[in-house]
Amino acid sequence: MNGSMAPAMASPLAEWWRWLRNPVFWMTAADVFAVITALVLPWSTTLVSIFALLWLGSAALIVDYPAWARSLKQPICALPLALFALAVLGTLWSGAPWADRLHSVGPYAKFLLLPGLFQHFARSSRGMWVFVAFLISNVLMMGVSWIAGIDPTFTLKAWDDYPCGVFVKNWIDQGQEFSLCAVALAYPVMTLLKEGKRWQAGVLIAIALGFVLNMMFVVVSRTALVTMPLMLALFALRCLNWRQSAVLAVVALIAAAAWAVTPPMCRLHQTISNEVQQFEQRDAPTSSGLRMTYWKKAIGFIQDAPLVGHGTGTIRGLYEKVATGQPGTASASVVANPHNQTLHSAIQWGVVGVVLIYAMWLAHLSIFRGAGFVAWIGSLVVVQNVLSSLFNSHLVDFHEGWMYVLGVGIAGGMILKDRAGSPPQAQSKV
Repeated sequence: MNGSMAPAMASPLAEWWRWLRNPVFWMTAADVFAVITALVLPWSTTLVSIFALLWLGSAALIVDYPAWARSLKQPICALPLALFALAVLGTLWSGAPWADRLHSVGPYAKFLLLPGLFQHFARSSRGMWVFVAFLISNVLMMGVSWIAGIDPTFTLKAWDDYPCGVFVKNWIDQGQEFSLCAVALAYPVMTLLKEGKRWQAGVLIAIALGFVLNMMFVVVSRTALVTMPLMLALFALRCLNWRQSAVLAVVALIAAAAWAVTPPMCRLHQTISNEVQQFEQRDAPTSSGLRMTYWKKAIGFIQDAPLVGHGTGTIRGLYEKVATGQPGTASASVVANPHNQTLHSAIQWGVVGVVLIYAMWLAHLSIFRGAGFVAWIGSLVVVQNVLSSLFNSHLVDFHEGWMYVLGVGIAGGMILKDRAGSPPQAQSKV
């Protein structure tokens, strides 16, 4: 009796053990964790960290370590690692408290995942699943934003401090997501129209218009206002002939004119005008005034240490030293982020840091020079990050930084797979 039951009890355990030793299982698990990471990115920071670590753990079990080590010599992998290494080394000449130094290193740790993402999605066939998951999640977020725009109490934020239409996070993150999705859909829309698939194209057009209309009538992001026209110009440059580009330009101008007279835009114009006036007259800590103050002071910090900067984690301390004026004024404001990625790097690591960041952007942009939807997504992610980093530190900001790492890593891996002739996926050992 006992002898007959033992094989029956051992069989499920043996089957589970065989699955756990199967590379196909871990390849699937890693892909699922990547998809979930993209799904939760618009909604949560904690969940992104959890599922990104789960992806890392799963992918680490099936990685081809010799190939991974060889890939580290490529600029697309070496430069992100060098950026993290510079952040670590910068702690050695920093005068900031060690807690501030280590805290400032943290945002650069996510770039360590880029070589792994490149290799994993050069072997996986599910890279597009991640992008579709991100789009679906943002469509849901757009629906929630419309509801929050109608009912300001429908939000997880303190809605007295945030504009109507922001359910979670902030309007900058939401604008980055919506503008990226809206412009990214231009490529499949064009492809579907060429193939005569009008209703499929119509669905994508409706989704893209939903994002644009939300940004027009619900929540206006200043950064998105600046970056979207340039992103559309990139689309025209890469994908359209001169006649199509002219039509797009006319449509964009009409849309911009209509956008300019919407109530949110009128309020934004008035807000910016009031902010500048209050800053000039009373040194008021308005959004526009603070940026001008931060940038002016940052230039002075860079002039004091132009080559290798002041060290990692020193930004807040430097602003504290030069804070002047009465409390509650722009001159007295202290910040750990100058709201510009170039200045953020130059203050801490001087010319070395700036050259390294721009070299990384160029290296990543170079792998998306070809045609195709994946190359379009990858180039758009890089260009959006470069443009938005003129007004924010979007490589180190959590949300935008993860958009960059996931977008570049996954699209880059898919491009590398195509160039290598679609190498075989992980095979079962059982």
